[in-house]
Parts: sequence; C-alpha cells; structure tokens
Amino acid sequence: MTITAKQIESDVLAMGDPDIAQQSQRFFKTGKGEYGEGDIFVGIRVPSLRKLVLQYKGVELEELGKLQQCQYHEIRLLALFILVKKYQSAKTESEQTMLVDFYLDHLTWVNNWDLVDSSAHHILGHYLLNRDKSMLYQFAESDDLWTRRVAVISTLAFIKKQNFEPTMKLATMLLNDQEDLMHKACGWMLREIFRHDREVLDTYLNAHYQQMPRTMLRYAIEKHESEIRKMYLQGLI
Repeated sequence: MTITAKQIESDVLAMGDPDIAQQSQRFFKTGKGEYGEGDIFVGIRVPSLRKLVLQYKGVELEELGKLQQCQYHEIRLLALFILVKKYQSAKTESEQTMLVDFYLDHLTWVNNWDLVDSSAHHILGHYLLNRDKSMLYQFAESDDLWTRRVAVISTLAFIKKQNFEPTMKLATMLLNDQEDLMHKACGWMLREIFRHDREVLDTYLNAHYQQMPRTMLRYAIEKHESEIRKMYLQGLI
C-alpha cells in the first residue's frame, strides 16, 4: 500500500497532546519577534516520533516533501528523521546525492534548531566528508539563521573523522554573529573538538577567545577543568 503524506499527517495529529504542544511552543520561542515565531506544535515527544520512522520509512520523496512543508513542527521533524534514515540506508552514491539535493531543496522548512541539529550532520555533513566544503562557507554568510546553523552543525560529521579545520574556520567567520543560537552552535562544535583533540581546541581558543561572544566561549570550555574555565572567562590565559 502506498504511504501518503495525508495518511501520515492524520496519524501524527491523532497522537497530539495540547498540554505538550503548549509547552513546546514556549520552549521553542514561537512568540512574536522570537526565533520560532508562528511555528505550530502538535504536542508529541521526540521518542514517540522516532518510533514512527520504521513504519513510514518507505514513503516516496514526493510525499515526504509534502510533510517537510507541513505547518506542524513535529511533522517536519518526522520527515527529517525519515530522510536521515533513507540517507543512511542509501546503497549508492547517486542515491545519496539525490537525497542531499532533496534536503537542500527543502532547507527553507528546516527552520528551528532541533530540525537543523537532527539532520544537518547526518545528511549534508556526511555527504561532504570527502567533498568540497565551500557550500558551508557560503551558508555561513546567509542572512538566514537556520542556514548558518546548518553550516556549523554539519561539521560534526567532520569532527568525528578528526577533521577540525572547517569547524574552526566557520567559528571564526561567525565570531560577530548577532544570534545567540549561533554562539551556542559554534561553542558546541568547538567543545566537540575537545573530545578528540584538546590541544587543537586550546590552540584555537588561545588565539580567539578574547573575541568570542561569552556564550560561545562558555560552551567551548565546558569540559575544561574549573580553574582553566575561570582563567578563560577572566581573560587570564
């Protein structure tokens, strides 16, 4: 039986909880002037959504695209979970390329931090592991917050393969970014470098920490010893 977007949307909406939806709309800052302004939530926790992936992983891309453009946040998130599963199950490079193109074509609807963080490194980051990464530097110059975040979070795939340079280059490009969510994203990725090579991170921090937004620095040094953190925050390194 063909799986349709309409069927999936109906199934997901039936699972919604108004109380959870209200909590989510506060948590994801959907008020006027906030980063998630106007987003609508059904009220479903992430573990419940993830359980649906195997059930719907066979949905065709045309129908998945309809889900990706849905007004409901959790349905867009489910669509991304399914897309990640499809990408990870792809048997050929051409199939991966098709799925990456689909991701990029629908990037407009990857429009909150959890949507970015659940997909960027799994799809775009993995695809660019051994390819030209100039797309990410172009993304970092975008006026769109979520496009810039996709650039940074994609580098998690590189970090896991001991390639730290793209993360540090992007963090430097975004030192003067005005969005706190970007400070958090850059700091988080820099902290991930710590897990693999502290010396590389410390060398980068020593050169740039005095120019870093406070949030970026706090995230980046979170795993350092207490005394070292204090020295960075007091400008004593």
